[in-house]
Amino acid sequence: MKLVALDIDGTVIPGRARGEDARPSARLRTAIRALDARGIAVVLASGRMFPGTASVARELGLATPLICQQGCSVHAPDGAMLHEFPIEHRKALELVAHAREIDRAYEWFNPLRYIVSRESDATREYGRVSGITPEYRADPERSGIRPTGVGIISSAEEANGIHRALVAHHGESLHILDFPTVTVAVAPEANKGHALSLICADLGIDRHETVAVGDSVNDAPMLAWAGRGYAMPHSDRYALDAANEVLPPGDPEPIAALLELLAR
Repeated sequence: MKLVALDIDGTVIPGRARGEDARPSARLRTAIRALDARGIAVVLASGRMFPGTASVARELGLATPLICQQGCSVHAPDGAMLHEFPIEHRKALELVAHAREIDRAYEWFNPLRYIVSRESDATREYGRVSGITPEYRADPERSGIRPTGVGIISSAEEANGIHRALVAHHGESLHILDFPTVTVAVAPEANKGHALSLICADLGIDRHETVAVGDSVNDAPMLAWAGRGYAMPHSDRYALDAANEVLPPGDPEPIAALLELLAR
């Protein structure tokens, strides 16, 4: 094994620990240092934008490439863009039209800017964890930025239906993510698995020499691509289906226990 890829929210930072002071545990930081001492690279792969992903990388002492925004972009530790996958503009406008048709707020984003048609607790929280200030305007698509994705913001009751409608209309021409309260559409190649494959190619690492850990729909491609994919005990159905194994719930820090084992 030469590389371990880790999701952040719900994995490196457990869901119960989210908040202003949420940080990786001391046990996890020690386990990551032990992996580094063995020459095993640790890569963060997050739905956060670059600033929020980079802050956790600094906390963990990592100097490896960062996978951000579900795999829409891959950055060097200093923020330099290594890979970026914009969504087709015509498709992005079709998603906006759908959001307007069903009268739902929507987000229009690239690796560094997050523009939303209406403010909400969810948009403020995403801005906080991503280390950016959300921008609000009635017509985000007129902001002048080339987007890497568009998200339709709804509710836990509506999101799955919106996901089904978008998949039925767009098929495989978009990668559509079914989150609990937002349905996010990005370019077909914009996913954590593809991003991880590019990093491994850059570093000369074979996929069978990798391990990935995550808990959500955006982690599923990464868990499926890695030589060994581990889902957190609380994972959603997409991550559970993609993983080779589910971490046991008995340990209070199952991810730290796994990394300790890998560092032996």
